[in-house]
Amino acid sequence: MTLHRRHFLATAAAAAVLPAIGGARAAQGAFEITRTEAEWRAMLSDLQYEVMREEGTEPAFSSPLNDLKTEGTYLCRGCDLEIYASAHKFDSGTGWPSFWQSLPDAIGTREDRKLLFIVRTECHCRRCGSHLGHVFDDGPDPTGKRHCLNGVSLKFRAA
Repeated sequence: MTLHRRHFLATAAAAAVLPAIGGARAAQGAFEITRTEAEWRAMLSDLQYEVMREEGTEPAFSSPLNDLKTEGTYLCRGCDLEIYASAHKFDSGTGWPSFWQSLPDAIGTREDRKLLFIVRTECHCRRCGSHLGHVFDDGPDPTGKRHCLNGVSLKFRAA
């Protein structure tokens, strides 16, 4: 069987687009905090809902939390769980709030295969399942990790 360029391109395009059409959802499973879709929509803006419940991404450099240097704690917008400390925040230059570690027992992770040929690590709130962002292996010491987060998924509480 001969693989023709147009068949390859059509298959590749479908593989890249179909996961998005299927609508990725926030982490599935048994969480301490659960809400109906109507309850989530009532408490979140359209962008917050898209990011937190449909695993979207906010535009880079759009979150005021990206440049925030104040001492305090970052909480999940969906359930107010403390998830990141300002002491672990760093400027990654990516345009999204970045941390080199989360607080203990604050997040869950899973493989994210929504991008063609790329496997990422998605992170979500362990208490309500809201999508936070992704974890990459290009962060600073001591962990070498970069938790690249959507600011709309977070709240900040000053110390």
